Amino acid sequence: MKNALSLMIAGCLSAGGFAPLAHGADLMAVYRDAIAYDAQFAAARAALDAGREKLPQGRAGLLPTVGLSANTSWNRQETDVRSTPPTSSSTYYNNNGWTASLSQPLFRWQNWVAYTQSELAVAQAEAQFGLARQELIVRAAQAYFDVLLAQDTLATAQAQKVAIAEQLESAKRNFEVGTATITDTHEAQARYDLTSAQEIAAENDLSGKRQALRAVIGKEPESLKNLRPGVQLARPQPDDINKWVEMAESSSASVQIYEALYQIATREIEKQRAGHYPTLDLVASRSHSANTGSYALGAVRPGSDTDVNAIGLQLSIPIFAGGATASKDREAVALKEKASADLDNARRTAALNARQAYLGVNSGLAQVKAYEAALTSSQSALDSNKLGYEVGVRINIDVLNAQSQLFDTRQKLAKARLDTLAAMLKLKAVAGTLGEDDVAAINALLN
Repeated sequence: MKNALSLMIAGCLSAGGFAPLAHGADLMAVYRDAIAYDAQFAAARAALDAGREKLPQGRAGLLPTVGLSANTSWNRQETDVRSTPPTSSSTYYNNNGWTASLSQPLFRWQNWVAYTQSELAVAQAEAQFGLARQELIVRAAQAYFDVLLAQDTLATAQAQKVAIAEQLESAKRNFEVGTATITDTHEAQARYDLTSAQEIAAENDLSGKRQALRAVIGKEPESLKNLRPGVQLARPQPDDINKWVEMAESSSASVQIYEALYQIATREIEKQRAGHYPTLDLVASRSHSANTGSYALGAVRPGSDTDVNAIGLQLSIPIFAGGATASKDREAVALKEKASADLDNARRTAALNARQAYLGVNSGLAQVKAYEAALTSSQSALDSNKLGYEVGVRINIDVLNAQSQLFDTRQKLAKARLDTLAAMLKLKAVAGTLGEDDVAAINALLN
């Protein structure tokens, strides 16, 4: 009976995800599907492409501008002569021409500052995209882990139901032969009914978690590979909370974003103050105009062609703009103070998140070790209670309680392992070091 029960429990655990699943999707496959499908990441990629265009836009202010214009007009001129007798005449003619112009900034300080700001804007866009990629890794991994945990929860409920069913049958047989009371049967039946309800809830939760994963990868998830049995989780490296805090304060993607915004705001002050500076441009133009000639009062006036070439310097000195330039200067100073406060807040938040994530990893590793020891103890307690029940020194409720404790411990151990892996990803994300290599490292832990 004991061997049959073990085989039945093993079958349920294998179906629910505790054992390896052949040909299942792994975390790396889910991550790559998420890169191709996830709408948030697609929006971040488009935002990066748009942000990179800031550089050529800023560079344009330092390069020459060339323009070409052309015109043509047909004219009719009516002339009334106040004479005796009065006379009038009509003149018809066409004017046309074109002008090509070139302007090369020689000294426009605000344009140079705008160019340096465009470089910082690109850096900000790159950091924003890096943050989106790290967030995608965390979201995809969390959705993957949620499905694994839901599978384990369902497998636990199914295995517990099998074990309680076996205990229920044993209680019925013992009651029929008079070696146990009807109370044992009722207790086992109550546990069986409760586990059936838990199984239904677990099935519904698994369906919801699979749909959440589908929203990230864009397709119905396959059977997912689970963690290898007895896998050992490594401690974070470096194993020093202060090192992680330092990395978060300097390398966190959110800190890099606000650092770029602060530098842009600092240069904006210089840009607005450049509104008081003179500007000097090199200008050149070539124009051509033509008149087709006209006919008036019986006389023909000949046409003409005119070409003009010009090159020179153009100096512009701002004197007074109604106070707008000074106001923009004060506005830029205030926005720099805001950017400085935002940067300080980003660094403090990153440091706090790093500490919490590091403590979460340490706590998770400690829980995993404790639950592994508890699992061994719970299995021993169940075996002892089963033996005691068979020889009459334990009652049915003792066996049921031992079974519940074993399955609860097994489920908590699975959750602790997955939560610890998720905390490790979050720790590296806060420190700005999370990448595809970390996904591959976790993927190697799957069976």
